[in-house]
Amino acid sequence: MLDKAVPTRRERVAVLVQERLARRGITKPVTGDDDLRDSGISSLDMVNLMLAVEAEFALTIPEADMTPANFRSVAAIEALVASLQGAA
Repeated sequence: MLDKAVPTRRERVAVLVQERLARRGITKPVTGDDDLRDSGISSLDMVNLMLAVEAEFALTIPEADMTPANFRSVAAIEALVASLQGAA
């Protein structure tokens, strides 16, 4: 039986971001610290990304945390998810 590695929180966030970019026809890879707006994520994409993060991680993002800074990059989203999950 093959062991499959469990994706990290960052990998899961990166997949969500890449899916949003792919819907806009953007196929370039995004690193953890790349600015998502510069990568091609629109305001509507950002809202959809917030919803996708909530669904993927089974959490609710408080309104106070729905800020551009928290969704600036994959790393920022990962940090937000970690803080909401009570993990470091």
